[in-house]
Amino acid sequence: MEQSDATQAFATLGQTGRLSVFRLLMRFAPQGVRPTEIAQALDLRPNTLSHYLSDLTTCGLVTQRRDGRSLYYAVNLPSAHALVSYLVLDLGRARPDLFPAERADPMPDTAFNVLFICSGNSARSIFAEALMRDLGNGRFNAFSAGLNPNSQLNPFALDVLARNGHATDTMRSKHVSELQTADAPMMDFVFTVCDTSAAEDCPPWPGQPITGHWGLPDPVKATGTDAERALVFAQTYGALRRRIEAFVALPLESLSRLSLQVRVDAIGTQADLKDKSQ
Repeated sequence: MEQSDATQAFATLGQTGRLSVFRLLMRFAPQGVRPTEIAQALDLRPNTLSHYLSDLTTCGLVTQRRDGRSLYYAVNLPSAHALVSYLVLDLGRARPDLFPAERADPMPDTAFNVLFICSGNSARSIFAEALMRDLGNGRFNAFSAGLNPNSQLNPFALDVLARNGHATDTMRSKHVSELQTADAPMMDFVFTVCDTSAAEDCPPWPGQPITGHWGLPDPVKATGTDAERALVFAQTYGALRRRIEAFVALPLESLSRLSLQVRVDAIGTQADLKDKSQ
């Protein structure tokens, strides 16, 4: 990255509002987010957000695309990579004390710890936990948690899990803080399965886990008859099952962290894996 480009990027990010927007978009990367959802998550006025997005797009840190009537904004990952590289390699001369300590790669015979986060931890993340546990053939320890967990699991979700042969007797809704204590398992993967949890400004997870956003609409918000609502829950379960089947089929032990991140992102963005309502 040229010094002039780096100067513009740093100046753009040097304002609290623009930095907040960029941080939120990074949590959704490589996927895009609509302005209305950004404004709601950050409690910004539409005209203020418009200025921030314009500045971020002008300096090349954010891209814009149109899908039908909707605009989506996403982090320009090559530009973000160039900025970080400039900061660490050029300014910092690649000093090893500037790099966070790398975690040791799990041994092939070690189970990977995988956490799924959503808002209520009563349906989507519960589906994902059960699927990862039962499809992983012992290679994964599955966990789930919520940012605002419900007091109990959703009965429609429990019915779907029971009909598909998943045990639920030990599953419960829990707050994400239970898995952020000093004695909690160190996660290898952390996935958000709803836009609310992805937008939440959570502290970085220790151990540098691979992260991904596999967002799906909340089936709890479905309306209609019980049969119609049950169908939405079944469709959500099916979408998560396809994602997790693709994930557990990856040769995790032989992939580099970069290659693994690319595969995780692809699973969340492939058209045939995404819910049609998105």
